[in-house]
Amino acid sequence: TFSFATSRALHTNLLVAWLLLGFMGGTYFILPEECECELFSVKLAWAQLVLFAGAAVAAVVGFLFGWTQGKPLLEIPVPLDLVIVVAALMFIANVVLTIFKAKQRSLIQYMLAAGVVFLALLYLIGIPFFKNLNADYYYWWWVIHLWVEGAWELITASLVAFVILKTTGVDRKVVEKWLYVETGLFLFTGLVGTGHHYYWIGAPDYWLWWGGIFSALEPLPIALMVADTWLHVRERKDKTVNPLMWTYIVGMAIYHFFGAGVWGFFHTLPPINYYTHGSQITVSHGHMAFFGAYALVNLTIYYYALPQFKGIKRYKETLGQWGFWNMCLSMFF
Repeated sequence: TFSFATSRALHTNLLVAWLLLGFMGGTYFILPEECECELFSVKLAWAQLVLFAGAAVAAVVGFLFGWTQGKPLLEIPVPLDLVIVVAALMFIANVVLTIFKAKQRSLIQYMLAAGVVFLALLYLIGIPFFKNLNADYYYWWWVIHLWVEGAWELITASLVAFVILKTTGVDRKVVEKWLYVETGLFLFTGLVGTGHHYYWIGAPDYWLWWGGIFSALEPLPIALMVADTWLHVRERKDKTVNPLMWTYIVGMAIYHFFGAGVWGFFHTLPPINYYTHGSQITVSHGHMAFFGAYALVNLTIYYYALPQFKGIKRYKETLGQWGFWNMCLSMFF
C-alpha cells in the first residue's frame, strides 16, 4: 500500500503526462496539414518524446521511493523538472520553426504557438521553492490554474478547431471567430480568474469575487464554438463522415462547460467556497473539468488521427459509442 501523498502524486502526474503527450502528438499531427509543409524536424520530435517520457517514468518510479519535491500536485523533483523544461523548449522550437515554413498563416497556428510557449513559461514558475508559504502557494496557483486553465485551453481550443474544420467542413471563419474570443478570455478572465484560489493565503478579499466570477467564463468560447458549428452543420446537406468524432466534440464541450464552468462557478463563490474549499466538491469539479476539457480532446484526436494512419476513411463506431457513453455516465455519477 502507498500513502495518500504517494497515491495522489501517481494519480495526478500520470494523468498530466498522458494529457501532455496527447497534446504534443495532436499538435505534431495537425501542424503539417495546417501549415501545408513538413514538420521542421522529426528527429527533434523523437528526442523530445524520449526526454519527456523518460522524465515521466523516472518521476513515477521516484515517487514510490519517496523522491519528491514535496509540493502537492507539483511533486516532480527539480532535476526532472529541468529535463521536462528542455523537452518543452524542444517542442516550442519544432512548432514555431514549422510555422515559419508555412505556406500561409492561420489563427490556429498562432494559437498553438502561443499555447506551447505559455506551457513552458508557466511551468517554470512552479520549480523554485519560496520560504514564505503564502508566497509559495501564491505562485503555485499560477501553475495549477494558469498552466491548466490558460496554456492548455489555448492548445486544446486550437486542436478542437482544426478537427471541427476537417470533420464537419464548416467555414473556417465560423470556428476562428471563437478562437479570437478564447484568446481574449484567456487574457482578460483567465488571469483574473486565478484569484478564486486565493482564499487561504492572505490575499485581498476582492480577489475572491473577481476570481470566482471571471473564472467561470473561461469554458464559454469552446462551448459556443461547438454550438455555432452545430447550427451551421444542420443547414448543410452533406452528412458528416465518421460522426463519432462529432459526438466526442459535443461531449467535450458540454462536460467542459458544466464541469469547469457551472460546477466551478457554484463552489468558487466566496460564501460557498468557505465551506467547500478542499472538499469532495472540489475533487468532483476537478475530475469533471479535466475529463471534459482535456481527456475527451485527446480521445477526439485519437479517433481523428489513427484511422488516417491505416488509410481508413470510414469505420464501425459501435464500440466507440459504447465507450463514450460509459465514460461520460460513469464520470457523472
